[in-house]
Amino acid sequence: MKTSYIFLADGFEEVEALTCVDVMRRAAMPVMTVSMNPGLEVTGAHGVKVLADGMLDVEQLDDAEWLVLPGGIPGAPNLAACEPLCDVLVARDERGGKIAAICASPAVVLAPLGILQGREAVCYPGMEQDIEGVKWTTGSVAVDGHVLTGNGPAAASRFALAIVEQSMGHEVAAQVAAGMLLG
Repeated sequence: MKTSYIFLADGFEEVEALTCVDVMRRAAMPVMTVSMNPGLEVTGAHGVKVLADGMLDVEQLDDAEWLVLPGGIPGAPNLAACEPLCDVLVARDERGGKIAAICASPAVVLAPLGILQGREAVCYPGMEQDIEGVKWTTGSVAVDGHVLTGNGPAAASRFALAIVEQSMGHEVAAQVAAGMLLG
């Protein structure tokens, strides 16, 4: 299986990013965290410092399983400000590559890039206002083609399990959920 990449910018929502890493690794999916900073250390929205597995290398992302964008403020705006990442996301969407975003990132990163245009999606409640052309829904997770979105920290486990299910099937996702007592 190809490696998935989770992008960490200062101000990222810790529970969303680290739950994805944990759940995907429990499913034996190769996953790397990527620092958007000049070094590997990234500070989350609540002051948790983490060391990412690597730095942004856009060439490495061409062959990814998933590109995953946690939310958080100012994490999501920091991701949106990274032009090389945004270029990769647009190109990936055009090719039908898998993209996942949660919390603020669907509204702050994906929608302005046109990736959610005409798709069903969710984001942190209230952030969808004034964004036209997206079929905003009220669930915790939405899957529309190759794009998966989640609405916030409480949905982090469901969001991560949906990523696993899309790549490895319902049975693997159910086994991981059972092992985490998520039923």
